[in-house]
Amino acid sequence: MRIAVVAIAAPLSLGACATIPPQNSASTLATAALINASGQSVGSVEITQSGTAVLFRANVSGQTAGEHGIHLHTTGKCEAPVFTSAGGHLNPTGHQHGSLNPAGPHVGDLPNIVVGTDGSGMIEGPLTGTAAAVLASVFDTDGTAVVLHAGPDDYKTDPSGNSGGRVACGVLMRFPG
Repeated sequence: MRIAVVAIAAPLSLGACATIPPQNSASTLATAALINASGQSVGSVEITQSGTAVLFRANVSGQTAGEHGIHLHTTGKCEAPVFTSAGGHLNPTGHQHGSLNPAGPHVGDLPNIVVGTDGSGMIEGPLTGTAAAVLASVFDTDGTAVVLHAGPDDYKTDPSGNSGGRVACGVLMRFPG
């Protein structure tokens, strides 16, 4: 009798496990197509949410090898060739720039993206702040841009980390869903 109960209960418990949805699956909130000064596509960006974390992922191509600063900027506008229309770094909390700055970082600060000798690179990680605060600032009335810079961010110099000129830009578009 004991064997029969185990034989019946085991498949039922396995079946119950199969119907539990994943707890940490990320859902896409926004995407951006990065363009260079000539208007050519040079990468993509995706903002996702997994639980209480808002995550960032960028892929670039056609860039010079080495580290490049990449940041969220205050205005969802990318007018080539210099992309100053994107405004400064996204900083709704008034912090200074950089993870090495005692008064930083702000929401727009991201780690440098490392580009290989083939001209491509990828970076991913969490955005700074609570999900509610990050999403409110990213999806405000004038939108948000992602800007790729010519040089590396030094993670401390306010306001932009000495990252050099703006070489690519993309406007974050809210993902339907």
